[in-house]
Amino acid sequence: MPLGHRRILHVDMDAFYASVEQRDNPDLRGKPVIVAGSERSRGVVCAASYEARKFGVRSAMATSRALRLCPQVVRVPPHFSRYQEVSKQINQIFARYTEMVEPLSLDESFLDVTERCASNGCTATATASEIKQLIKLETGLTASAGVGPNKLIAKIASDLRKPDGLVVVPPERVLAFLHPLPVERVWGVGPVTAARLHEMGLKTIGDVAARTVEWLTQRLGRSGPWYHDLAHGIDDRPVIASHESKSVSAENTFAVDLQDVDEVLAELAAQAEEVADRLARHGYRGRTVTLKARYGDFTTVTRSLTVARPLHGAEEILEIARQLLLTRTLFPKRALRLVGVGVSHLMDEQTPLQLELWTEGPAPADVAHEVPAPL
Repeated sequence: MPLGHRRILHVDMDAFYASVEQRDNPDLRGKPVIVAGSERSRGVVCAASYEARKFGVRSAMATSRALRLCPQVVRVPPHFSRYQEVSKQINQIFARYTEMVEPLSLDESFLDVTERCASNGCTATATASEIKQLIKLETGLTASAGVGPNKLIAKIASDLRKPDGLVVVPPERVLAFLHPLPVERVWGVGPVTAARLHEMGLKTIGDVAARTVEWLTQRLGRSGPWYHDLAHGIDDRPVIASHESKSVSAENTFAVDLQDVDEVLAELAAQAEEVADRLARHGYRGRTVTLKARYGDFTTVTRSLTVARPLHGAEEILEIARQLLLTRTLFPKRALRLVGVGVSHLMDEQTPLQLELWTEGPAPADVAHEVPAPL
């Protein structure tokens, strides 16, 4: 189907973890709130309410700094099982409109509503508006949505009028929409990368569009062609509907690249708790832990370790992730813009224990690959 005929939505819940906490505890409503992890991972903010954001508080910030910026902030621990339940509600709403739903995390998803709009004679704008209304009615939470001809445009659009926003970009308006925006608006471009682009004289997406692909490649390497396509609104990635889980993972892109090992380990601790909670809820256990790290130049590295006995809890997952981080030369050789942890080689909790003690098959292994991953 021609790119301009696609109808893609990006739906992003507003301050999801913090909003769920405020919804469920009336005493927190209207107050600055941070979700800051367990006692073990209390050093990093997982989520911040909009009341807290007014003081400059944001996710991935050290909790100590959040407290300095906003001394009256209320800290609550995460309740991942509750967030998972709400996420399931939201995905059930999506399913009423299309089977083509690609979750990016618990709180954001891409939807392809092209066929629905063609067959029902509706518009993507009306569909997005209905979905937002149903989310508000059935969960008590607000979502922001972007509508565009591809993932890139929909993703950028959804972030422009938070909270409770709706931004629509028709195909004929893509370049007019993109070019005035600062490069910081691009999904995956953080402060370090933005500073690098600014040094090249590239402050807006239009500035990037004015350069040739050869010029960009010479200066940005393998990411050059991606930036060239981005600046011209080109993104032909399809929405890929989710299938049965072969792995469970969590990751976070930081607003500022991290080089402090304690902050990175605190983030991994929170992610290990989330992964362990999701495994338990779905009745899974797994044998392979994978650590994902992305640097400021978008190079992504993964390290995996497969163990003989399936893993059960957050502490086991975190310990392996910590070993992979510190013993596989991932860190701190360069600052990290993203880290994530996942568990794969899943089996049902009801699988008899003797199957955990296989002596045949692959031995514990460390598997690595490096790929450019700009998005």
